[in-house]
Amino acid sequence: MTKINDDLLYTRDDEWVRVEGEEAVVGISDYAQNSLSDIVYLELPSVGDRFGKGDSFGVVESVKAAADLYMPVSGEVIAVNEALVDRPELVNEDPYGEAWMVRVRLDDSSELDELMDADAYRVYNEDRD
Repeated sequence: MTKINDDLLYTRDDEWVRVEGEEAVVGISDYAQNSLSDIVYLELPSVGDRFGKGDSFGVVESVKAAADLYMPVSGEVIAVNEALVDRPELVNEDPYGEAWMVRVRLDDSSELDELMDADAYRVYNEDRD
């Protein structure tokens, strides 16, 4: 059973967002890491990089496939989880905790309104199974 964190917002591409004031922490969902299987490599952006909503901000590679990571909100990257470079398996072990990927200073908080809450994401996942 896929875990869904009720405190997060989600995209149709399976990224999650945790809002902390004017900042957003971004990662990939349990559904995504389950679909990809064992994560072996991550390519993440640099602090200071800017992205628009929907832009590719990195790549996640597993033993099964490689997938682009899509920015759920527009803004500037203010922190990158460097631990994932050495330990990409954290994405499989703790997708909603230690495996956060980037922290972004939000350009437009109204973009958050376009994301799914946990209940909507549950329904979205049921439709895919």
